[in-house]
Parts: sequence; structure tokens; C-alpha cells
Amino acid sequence: MGVLDKIKGLPVGYSVVEYQNKKYGVTRTDFNNGKSFKVFAKALGGSDFISLNYYITERSEFLKPCEMPNEKVIHFLNHYKRLENG
Repeated sequence: MGVLDKIKGLPVGYSVVEYQNKKYGVTRTDFNNGKSFKVFAKALGGSDFISLNYYITERSEFLKPCEMPNEKVIHFLNHYKRLENG
């Protein structure tokens, strides 16, 4: 499953996921008719956060983490678990 699939696995708007045994509040916003995405996740009761933008162009797709390494964002996307009742 690719990065875009993991982003689309998050519902649009606000949700709660589990990541590294902590709950994170996540906001996903879609722009440009589904060609760009913003994801911001913050640990509930903590200071850790994940922030990224993802862009789809005619030629390529781009993951743009906000002030953090790509690896941190990709690890979050590959390991979050959606919670039924957050």
C-alpha cells in the first residue's frame, strides 16, 4: 500500500488514530479536487506531531513533510491504526 493509499485511509476531517501506543488527533483536508492533501496529527496529551502535504501533478506525486524528516511521516502513515471510537 502506497503513501497516497495510507493518506486516503484517513477520513476527511477529524479522527483519532493510535500510533506507537498513543492516541493522535488527525485532521485530513483535501484540496484541488483531490489533487492535494494536508494531514496534521498531534499526540493527545503530548507534544509529538506529524505534518505533511501531498501533491499530485500531471507528471508525478510529491510528499512534502512540514519541518520533519520524510522517514518520520512515512513511519506514521505505515503504522497508524484507525480507532472505531476515538
